[in-house]
Amino acid sequence: SLPTTAPADARVYFIEPADGATLGGPVRIVFGLSGMGVAPAGTQVEGTGHHHLLVDGPAVDVTQPLPASGQVIHFGKGQTETMLELAPGTHTLQLMFADWKHQPFNPGLASETIRITVK
Repeated sequence: SLPTTAPADARVYFIEPADGATLGGPVRIVFGLSGMGVAPAGTQVEGTGHHHLLVDGPAVDVTQPLPASGQVIHFGKGQTETMLELAPGTHTLQLMFADWKHQPFNPGLASETIRITVK
């Protein structure tokens, strides 16, 4: 099915952690969203969607619903934050916002990729 169109002013970003942060685990990750609302997966309401967290740069096909994996974490209940256990070392994180069927919006709604270090 075709991707849902995102509002032109919509954006997705990290509230926490900051890019470049060094943290102990588990890592608290807080998702930011403006210009749209959050709704659980399967809830088809215009102007809403739900978050997905991409860990360590998985390859995803943005023309298809996002798969669920250890690197593509779905927040289909409409969650806006999580506690994530990550192995010590450097990791990249990116948020991708998708519609009720886990399909990324068009134009894509993704945050900048941030890099954190877990102690």
